[in-house]
Amino acid sequence: MSKFCPVLITADPDLARSAELCGVGRIMVDLERNGKFERQKFRDTWISKHILDDIGPVAGALQQAELMVRINPLFDGSAAEIDSAIERGAGAIMLPMFRRLEEIEQIGAMIAGRCRFIPLVETADAFEILERVAAHQAVDETFIGLNDLHISLGLDFMFEPLANGMLESACAALRRVGKPFGFGGIARIGEGDLPAEFIVREHARLGSTRVNLSRTFARQSSSDSVLATGNFDVMQREVGKLLDLYDAALEAGDEQKAANTSELRSRIETIVAQIRKRRESAA
Repeated sequence: MSKFCPVLITADPDLARSAELCGVGRIMVDLERNGKFERQKFRDTWISKHILDDIGPVAGALQQAELMVRINPLFDGSAAEIDSAIERGAGAIMLPMFRRLEEIEQIGAMIAGRCRFIPLVETADAFEILERVAAHQAVDETFIGLNDLHISLGLDFMFEPLANGMLESACAALRRVGKPFGFGGIARIGEGDLPAEFIVREHARLGSTRVNLSRTFARQSSSDSVLATGNFDVMQREVGKLLDLYDAALEAGDEQKAANTSELRSRIETIVAQIRKRRESAA
């Protein structure tokens, strides 16, 4: 079995079950909405409409995959939200948009060991204390969210931290802690502005074992824009390709790894240059 754990965000029990059967190791029900529209209103990003009542049906559809619930950033209702999520079947809680270690301590106390705790590092302040967060006794694993993180850092492209050395250093710190970690999202192999295969190989090199699947990962064809509920054949094929590529990358030699990293960084730098040129032309 592959060490790589793809994560699919869905509140559809049929799709969750299909994904589990195809090798997706974690399903996420995403409750986060507080402040998200304001952060991302000028960007082509997806904002979840999932609710607490979605958790139970998804939990009931799963037999092996872990159900993770992304809650809202720390607020007055966090304790009640966490209690409700766990009561409905959450096996892990993910905390987004935190900035201070005190927030980790507060959420950890609310969870109180009843399920796994996974902080989502996606602010510049959180990134600065990444190793301390990961090493905290209440934390089971850590995930770096590249979309909001690159916004917080004032970068132009979500994968820019893979080219400028920031993620290299972060993953080294996470490896020192010795707990599982992951970062970013990924499209199908062979797709995306930055072809997914380069990113998968970098996950393997850096020691990452978790990645979010794009919201169109299980669509029927390249022209579709939405997930196809229960689309078993497509999901099985695409998840299989992803896992096979990751496992092969683990066995790659140092020269192959270095070549992939060099090509990945070159492609990212090209994309960033194009973004900046378009912005300058529009100014």
